[in-house]
Amino acid sequence: MARTFASAGDLGEKKTSFTEIGPGLYAFTAEGDPNSGVVVGDDSVMVVEAQATPRLARKVIAHIREVTEKPITHLVLTHYHAVRVLGASAYGAEQIIMSDTARAMVAERGQEDWESEFQRFPRLFEGHEGIPGLTWPTTTFTDQMTVWLGNRRVDILHPGRAHTAGDAVVWVPDAEVMFTGDIVEYHSACYCGDGHFADWGRTLDVVRGFRPAAIAPGRGDALVGPDMVRAALDNTADFVASTYRPAARVAAKGGTLKDAWAAVRAECDPKFADYAIYEHCLPFNVSRAYDEARGIDTPRIWTAARDLEMWEALQG
Repeated sequence: MARTFASAGDLGEKKTSFTEIGPGLYAFTAEGDPNSGVVVGDDSVMVVEAQATPRLARKVIAHIREVTEKPITHLVLTHYHAVRVLGASAYGAEQIIMSDTARAMVAERGQEDWESEFQRFPRLFEGHEGIPGLTWPTTTFTDQMTVWLGNRRVDILHPGRAHTAGDAVVWVPDAEVMFTGDIVEYHSACYCGDGHFADWGRTLDVVRGFRPAAIAPGRGDALVGPDMVRAALDNTADFVASTYRPAARVAAKGGTLKDAWAAVRAECDPKFADYAIYEHCLPFNVSRAYDEARGIDTPRIWTAARDLEMWEALQG
């Protein structure tokens, strides 16, 4: 039986949580839907990840107003994906921050990604009429930048390629807390359709080197305490490696994408089949792993038409 395309059949509303993971630091989570982060400074607030629409962003704002009335002045977008960025207008932030590479990806493939993700996640795009257009940063950086929220220092850096080529993380040194975006997930499948498998493990090692006391991951529960942080980093590394290894073996032997699909399922299903958005992600992940193993360094652009063609070939 063919599976429902991507998350088109996932129409149930998710329960949201707003967890304090450090002094004035919060993780907005939603049972495997995209997370957001909040940094409360002396005089203002930074939000990490905008959500897919202004409607969803207002849910984050409602939680923020439960803990502070300080103005939201900064919005950091860890990468370019539509479900992370298109709600930006709701915050009215003076600065919208991305890496240089993430901005270039908006220019190169932002519209195609919007159309693709709209088709994949209809529930997340309820209220899409309120999206004014593509989200563009006001501020970009190459390797690292620092923002001061009064006396609170916030470092924003590009630790390496992983979920996309332009990933950023947000580090709050006074609390040793990191907001990682989709570089790290917790009991949720990693989406690797724009990923860089060979780099992802090294990028996780960079994150690990900060020795975070807590992490707000891209999806899944907030990670509080070194044991939970370590487990999530190890599990994310295992997910990425378990996807790439079998696809690379197939590609090395001249096998087909369908062969890679079977090999990845054999390795990943026993460990990850119950993870959030697993069946959604798997065809995109296998396609990208197979491409990278054959020497395609830059992920091919996903379009609404390409999505359906690939899905029919693998999940149909």
